[in-house]
Amino acid sequence: MARLPGPLLPAALLLLAAAAAAPAPGRPCGPAGLSRDTVLGRLGANITLTCQDEGLANVTVSWKMEKWGTVAAVGVGHDRWLAEGNTLLLRRLRYEDSGRYSCYVGGRPLRSLRLLVEAPPCLAEPPETPRVSCYRRSHDKDVLCEWPLQAKPSPGTRAMLWVKRRFAAENATEQRCRYFSKARKFVCRVKVPPGADDTKPLVVSTCVSNGAGSLAGEDRIITLSSVLKPDPPLNVTVEALEKAPQQLRVNWSYPLSWDPRFYWLRFQVRYRPEPAETFTEVEQVMTTWLDIRDAWRGTRHVVQVRAQEEFGHGAWSEWSQEVVGTPWTDPRDITSEMGPFSSQFPMEDGTYGVTLPPELFGEDAADGAGGAVMEASARSVASPYAFLVAGGSLLLGIALFVGIVVRYKQTWRRGGRRGAKQEGEAQHVLVPLGPPSPPLSETPLLSPPGPLAPRALHVTNLDYFFSEQ
Repeated sequence: MARLPGPLLPAALLLLAAAAAAPAPGRPCGPAGLSRDTVLGRLGANITLTCQDEGLANVTVSWKMEKWGTVAAVGVGHDRWLAEGNTLLLRRLRYEDSGRYSCYVGGRPLRSLRLLVEAPPCLAEPPETPRVSCYRRSHDKDVLCEWPLQAKPSPGTRAMLWVKRRFAAENATEQRCRYFSKARKFVCRVKVPPGADDTKPLVVSTCVSNGAGSLAGEDRIITLSSVLKPDPPLNVTVEALEKAPQQLRVNWSYPLSWDPRFYWLRFQVRYRPEPAETFTEVEQVMTTWLDIRDAWRGTRHVVQVRAQEEFGHGAWSEWSQEVVGTPWTDPRDITSEMGPFSSQFPMEDGTYGVTLPPELFGEDAADGAGGAVMEASARSVASPYAFLVAGGSLLLGIALFVGIVVRYKQTWRRGGRRGAKQEGEAQHVLVPLGPPSPPLSETPLLSPPGPLAPRALHVTNLDYFFSEQ
């Protein structure tokens, strides 16, 4: 048989010890996994708890249960409890008798025992194999490990969990798990010491047992950073933005279990309009608010938010509760009444086109109801300012027309008077004001030399302007 090299021998021994200590999944884990201070009792049977192995003489021993307080003491009569010296006798055990019992001498605790009352094998159902999952709500919180059950466990069923560092020769830390009936699951709390390394692997083992048997769960290897799972964000709200018909603002806050002064979270937002079934997701949101810029006009939207550690360690939280919000709607807009059937397009002034009514997307009614809807829609869109502008334009046009007619009428009258005056002047003979000029034959062509006398300027003689002087 080949021998292992010297350096590999200690590691092999550690692996064999871990395999022997950890119960195989689905196989019995029984009372061997119980601690030394745990005592099993059968339902309806009697049991005796011993304070010290060696008897105590001339002392008064009192027994105390953490849940109910002092249950019996020497010299005090009780119909079920009996404390005599070093022992405590419990008769006809019930499930309510399960708990931790401590013995005291003179107010000083000597020993503490945990009693588990389980049903007889004939009355108990075999336990379910635990399938554990662990998570941590924040860097400064303990680790919680849990697993769900399909059916309510039999009375007296107990669940235990052990945690130890992987590849380390040390005893496992034992934790008792608690059953929550409303959630139908066992929950175990693992204490995390301050300054623990988040990257060191841990081995988690589980065991569930009752009177009908016991089963071990599959071991889980975890790290403190890999099991980070924050709580969902709180105070998620959705509000409309003024004069933004396709925008919504989502606000939320950190969960109470996560302190943002030391560690941050990143968020993921998803939203959908109520007629749709698929969500639109926005990732890598580092703030506690987000503006949605592609919302449907006049339509309610469903919004949810979840969180994860800022560097992506661990898992995402559960989604927050659904909240709804509707974008801002212009009071004069008809989209709030006509529904989601719309053809939206941006205008030059930054607004959006008119949303068409649903009737336009279907076949016209036989009785002409579609035309009536269009007429009503047109009337509802009309503004009183349009009537004022139209009326003012009509009055201005009439005034201009009247002014033009009056102007042309005056011009026509003046033209008539001028024509009548010209006809009257044509009946008179023009009489020359000066003596008649001699004929051209008697007038010499050249004037004799001599001093030039000033002559009158004849404006009406055009030859004067064209003849050489």
